[in-house]
Amino acid sequence: MSVRVIVGAQWGDEGKGKLVDYFAAKADMVIRFQGGDNAGHTVINDYGIFKTHLVPSGIFKKGCKCLCNTGMVVNPDELLKELGEIESAGVDVTDCYISSKATILMPYHVTKDSIKEDGKGAIGSTKRGIAFAYADRARRLSLRFEDLTELDYVSERLDLILDTTNTELIAMGGEPVMKEDIMKKVSYWADKLLSRIVEPVSFVNKAIDAGLNIIFEGQLGAMKDLDLGIYPYVTSSNPVAAYAAVSGGFPCAKIDHITGIAKAFSSAVGKGPFPTEMPDAEAAEFRGTGEKADDEFGARTGRARRLGWLDLPIIKYSATINGFTEMALCKIDKLDTFDTIKVGMGYKLNGKLIDYMPSTRELEKVECIYKTFEGWKCDTTKIRKMKDLPKLAQEYIQAVEDFVGVPIKYVGVGPEREELAIK
Repeated sequence: MSVRVIVGAQWGDEGKGKLVDYFAAKADMVIRFQGGDNAGHTVINDYGIFKTHLVPSGIFKKGCKCLCNTGMVVNPDELLKELGEIESAGVDVTDCYISSKATILMPYHVTKDSIKEDGKGAIGSTKRGIAFAYADRARRLSLRFEDLTELDYVSERLDLILDTTNTELIAMGGEPVMKEDIMKKVSYWADKLLSRIVEPVSFVNKAIDAGLNIIFEGQLGAMKDLDLGIYPYVTSSNPVAAYAAVSGGFPCAKIDHITGIAKAFSSAVGKGPFPTEMPDAEAAEFRGTGEKADDEFGARTGRARRLGWLDLPIIKYSATINGFTEMALCKIDKLDTFDTIKVGMGYKLNGKLIDYMPSTRELEKVECIYKTFEGWKCDTTKIRKMKDLPKLAQEYIQAVEDFVGVPIKYVGVGPEREELAIK
């Protein structure tokens, strides 16, 4: 038996989809435990190139059960679209399930998000409605997937929900929504998705008790955590390892491995502090043009990512709050051509070295302390064992391992599944 949680160690876009796809080869179940379709995991395999936003990355292994679990907010239209695209590539999507307790992301959540993000106080949202869906969940104004089994109940609930929702839409400058239009959508979703809805706590715990190999897949990264990230420039859920158990309804003690995914430099999408950020001209060498699957553009938005040198205080903080038992360091091949490579080793705040993660406003003011490493100046993409990497690359990896205090067991040397050097 193995219960593994895979989470991002930075701001997201670290390469989690690739590692989930790799581990899924031996998995019986892959579970997404938070977030919505506001971000994506890029998976490249024999079926093609995919950017999954809701469907767990284990969908590509035949017989692997995949669950969109309780901590998620799921737009049914987007889920159906994504399942259709994956199925059209020849992938069997029969074993994709939805927690009955997962929140339904509604069209008016998307409308509210778009209005808000286009006005004052924009934070770089993807305009997918995620924050408003989570807000309604907290206000007890949501529908859950279990409600699709009783459309009369949905009709009653909408009377209450739309009274508040339409008042808010009008106040924001939007148009009210009609109950009849929502009910048509709900009826369509029920027809298409009822067979996929499961009671999640028993579904997950039976799998754990049966000794199955289970992967919990997180979205985004620690610095986007609602509570522990760079608030308010964060997502509306908790992409940290403990939330896999919280939303999954099982004890944290049943988690065997917590795999933190980082990449060999830093990237971020949206606003907020970024201590090691490069000038855009310098970042261009990392970013690419967008033609390649691993170029630095958002999997959901297509926006050019903000790029910077590796920030070790961020990764160490992520290891602290997640409890990594091991790490993967992805995209080291992107450093193959550099003469020298900078790494952020610490922060000074008001001229003093600090040993903690500062607040968001303080993080905007820190001076990053760098160490410069000599580049290895050779191709790493064909290497499959860490011991065969260039000596200078091994020194770079060892420096990360020593600083963070977590063993690095996997090194990404390209975007495809097999392009991985393993310890």
